[in-house]
Amino acid sequence: MWTRDALPSVSDRGTRRAALGGILGALGFVAAWITSAAITDNPYSSIDDAISRLAAVETDTRWLMTAGFVIFGVSLPIFSLALRSTVGGLAPFTAATTGVATLAVAASPLDHSATIDSLHGLFATVGYVTLAATPVLAASPLASSGHRRLAHFGVAAGVTSAVALALTPTTLPTGLFQRIGLTVSDAWIVATAIAIRHGRVATRRSGH
Repeated sequence: MWTRDALPSVSDRGTRRAALGGILGALGFVAAWITSAAITDNPYSSIDDAISRLAAVETDTRWLMTAGFVIFGVSLPIFSLALRSTVGGLAPFTAATTGVATLAVAASPLDHSATIDSLHGLFATVGYVTLAATPVLAASPLASSGHRRLAHFGVAAGVTSAVALALTPTTLPTGLFQRIGLTVSDAWIVATAIAIRHGRVATRRSGH
């Protein structure tokens, strides 16, 4: 797994290309769970049931939801390269970790066995924590470079995401709070990626 200093930097053009990972990954992930919930023939509630149930063993939407996990899992480490070149700090590391954890979630579907279910829960928790942490960790560097709106959005998104995801194992509607928590962080990823793509968040230079 990457360390903070092991994430390679890329050129301005490469940074903008890497930012696409954030856009495609987040949108692909959200589209997968919306579509899967809409087309499944299995009993399923987007309010009460976890997203991972759409990719459980022997569900009719396993292939689609798994594809959503994989798209997100591959795209976030790519997006982390853009964060590395523009934002710096620990945010690129947590973004990359979110991607790796999501791939592990895809590889450990629910209802396979008690052991796999436990691993699934562990990987999902790591992914949730690092996803919520990423916009918060990016806030200070963004504010320091003049991107205060994006920084404030990051803090709001990260805190909202953390609170919502913390509520998912309670008796409150799991699916609803999980979707709120993931969506706000995904929205920040897309907004940041677009800003990088358009050059509004520029590549850092050596010594910065």
